[in-house]
Amino acid sequence: MKGLSIKEIEIISSLEFDKNYFFNSDEIEKFSRNKTQRYNIIKNLLKKRRIIKLNKTKYYLIPIKAKSGLWVEHPFIMADEICDSKDYFIGGWSAAHDWRLTDQIPMQIDIFTTRRQGKLKVINTRFVFHRTTKKKIEESIIKNIQKHSFRIQNKRETKKWMKSRE
Repeated sequence: MKGLSIKEIEIISSLEFDKNYFFNSDEIEKFSRNKTQRYNIIKNLLKKRRIIKLNKTKYYLIPIKAKSGLWVEHPFIMADEICDSKDYFIGGWSAAHDWRLTDQIPMQIDIFTTRRQGKLKVINTRFVFHRTTKKKIEESIIKNIQKHSFRIQNKRETKKWMKSRE
């Protein structure tokens, strides 16, 4: 644990012991005396690449067992956590691959949401956000992977999407 302070090791150990790999800044509050110290702890952990910022309030902890600093959850779990488990679904080639409609391995995870757009790279996974409607989100279904639920475009809509690509 080169470069980590005793306080940082305590925080990482506590989060990892509780298997709390996805957390927000409030969960670090008990380790700090005030907002400034909490901000500095988060800033230092980001700089040392022990945590990754997923959205405005959520972070991902890179476990201590990841010696080289490269560790990532399944991309669908990451997508669910980035979107706070609401107003999104996974679509595009990622959905087609998950439904076994193609053998092509997707280069990115396409997330359709009402709340954001753009791109985000987390370690070596690229997430691309597209705008969509509430109605299309309601048509998506919920699946589970590693005891974690996520939203994905239904099979019928994914087939339609693939037909439009031909």
